[in-house]
Amino acid sequence: MYAPQRHRSHRLHGNLAEINITPLVDVMLVLLIIFMVTAPMMQSGITVKLPAAETRSNPSSGGLVLTLTKDRYVYMNDQIVNLYFLESRLKSHFLNSDKKVVFLKADKSLTYGYIIEVMDIIKLAGVDTVGMIVEQKSRR
Repeated sequence: MYAPQRHRSHRLHGNLAEINITPLVDVMLVLLIIFMVTAPMMQSGITVKLPAAETRSNPSSGGLVLTLTKDRYVYMNDQIVNLYFLESRLKSHFLNSDKKVVFLKADKSLTYGYIIEVMDIIKLAGVDTVGMIVEQKSRR
């Protein structure tokens, strides 16, 4: 006699589980909006009152910016550096560089002697060119 087999046949070619990407897209859009709103707040920078001059002097591309605050902190591209380690940090920064250019962005309340001391350290590190960043005076 013929006995029917009692096993269930599984269909592999039927409906496959699909990933619904709509919630993923929603989350990504919310994260994008959050980052777009908070990104300008994170780039506040270092507060320095620059002296004013009639000629404009902005750093060209390829130069390293050293910021000197009124509290005598030295920042190398937005990272604080101890003055005693500045020479070695500059040497390691310009290790394989042909063009060694540093732009100083010093607070106007700093003494001339302190700025010269920092410039001396920069020159001891082998930097070829040192420039000063100032604000442009408004012409009346």
